[in-house]
Order: sequence, then C-alpha cells, then structure tokens
Amino acid sequence: MLPSAKSHYTHLIKQKARELGFGYCGVSRAEFLEEEAPRLETWLNQGMHGQMAYMANHFDKRLDPRRLVDGAKSVISLLLNYYPEKEIETEPGGYKISKYAYGTDYHFVIKDKLKELLGFIGEEIGEVNGRAFVDSAPVLDKAWAKKGGLGWVGKHSNLINRETGSFFFIAELIVDLELDYDGPVKDYCGTCTRCLDACPTGAITEPYVVDGSKCISYFTIELKEQIPAEVKGKFDNWIFGCDICQDVCPWNRFSKPHQEPQFNPGTGLTEMKKADWEEITAEVFNRVFKNSAVKRTKLEGLRRNIRFVQGDE
Repeated sequence: MLPSAKSHYTHLIKQKARELGFGYCGVSRAEFLEEEAPRLETWLNQGMHGQMAYMANHFDKRLDPRRLVDGAKSVISLLLNYYPEKEIETEPGGYKISKYAYGTDYHFVIKDKLKELLGFIGEEIGEVNGRAFVDSAPVLDKAWAKKGGLGWVGKHSNLINRETGSFFFIAELIVDLELDYDGPVKDYCGTCTRCLDACPTGAITEPYVVDGSKCISYFTIELKEQIPAEVKGKFDNWIFGCDICQDVCPWNRFSKPHQEPQFNPGTGLTEMKKADWEEITAEVFNRVFKNSAVKRTKLEGLRRNIRFVQGDE
C-alpha cells in the first residue's frame, strides 16, 4: 500500500472516531507483546488474578492479536471519557459506587460506536476483516493503548493520559489493514506514590504491580463468595468498584466531564439514600440498575457488599 493511502486511511479513521465521541485514537502494529508476556506470566503464577480464572485463559491470544483476527496488521485503540460532571452525593457514611457505573453499561454504549466505526471503515476503505473489543475478549487493552501513544500505564496499573487523566474506557478494533502507527509516550509518574499510599487494602504491592485479588473492585464485583475478614473496615463504604487510586492521582486534576448522555446517572440512582441501599429489593435493583454495570454483581452480591461495609458479616 502506498504511504499516502495509509496516511489517508489513518486520518479518516481517527476523524470518524472523534465524531463518534472517542476522545483519543491511537494505532499500533499488530504483533506479539514481547514486553508484556513475562509480566503477565509472573502475575498469573503469583495468583494475583484471584478467582478471575478467565485471566489465565487464552494466554497466547492475549499476547498476540493475530490469533484473534486472521491476518491482523493494526490495533486501533480508543478512549472514551466517563468522568462525571459531579459525583453522586452521599450522606455521611453513605455508600459509594465507582464512577464508571453511574450510567448505562459501557459495553453497550461502546459496542455500538465500534460497530459504526467498523462499518465506516468497510464503506470508505473497502473490505476489511476486523473485530471490535470492549473488555470482552483476551485483549490487553492498556498495553495496546500505551503502544498506540494514548498514555502510559501508571503505578496503579491504569492508563494515564496527560491531557485528561485516567477516567476513561479503553476499546479496540483489530483489523487486517495496514495503517500509520503511533509510538508510545513517556511515563510521567515520576516519584509520586499517592496511589500506593492511598490504597486501603494494599493491593498495589509495588509500583506498577496490582494484586487483583486484594483490590476492593475485585472483592465487590468479581469475588462470588464471602469477603475475607482481614479486609473488614478497609472499604471506605465502596460497595461496587473503587476509585481511590484514581481520585488521588494528580493527573486527574485535568479530567473534564464526559459528553456522553448515556453515562449520566438516572434519577433513581442519584436519589438513593443510605436506607434505600440497605433495604434494596429485587424490584428496585432491577429498575435502578436495568442497563447498568452494577448488574454484574447481582442483587445478592450487592447486599453482601452492603452488609460487609456495615460490619454485619
């Protein structure tokens, strides 16, 4: 393919991504993630994925996008901001859920945008074989976003962008189309250790290493059994997910409110008082969290988390 055609296609794709609401779009060559392989292996061998058995599946596919899409040449990484205009207010001692779960489940929102982007590529460029990914397949999204120049992976293991912080979702298109590739950016964490110092359960065991099995998000979402007694009193009233390591990150002073109406919280959620959470019924759960990521933990899981935070378990 002529360099001019590659540049033209890359420009078209990035322009369309912006139109669809993605804040950033970066492209990297689809190849084996040599740097990530030993890190992932060590992390899994040390059991840091806890009960997230799916993390150990498809090890080879996780490290090589060409095993996911035949003839893959490019990984198009996209960021979609979810930082809210204002946080949901809670009473003193009220319960908290992660900002990413305020509105409609991001899987639905982003999948629709990716389908549109993939359709656009087919119309404008021709027959392109590709797949869309949002957290739903063995793809190391942060590694690809980093390779695509969208930011660096911080000490809390989240991707950080200098202009917008870290409150965004990451998604990918893996395509068999050669494009112009972006390069990685520098790490700007410096000597800062705020995320390590702030994590109440000590999940960030050392800079750039998170023991997933000790994370509040893991306990409140992924863990299906009783939460271990040793972390009692350490949840700071988080009952679904946790934003502590991102809230303390200095780079998030650059976060700007998202422009995606579907990420706005419904009135049912903003009106929930402490007593409403504690007395939540199946009817209320299904109405308030109808299209929400909170459904992942199911009603019984949410009740368990609330009881744990109350200190009843």
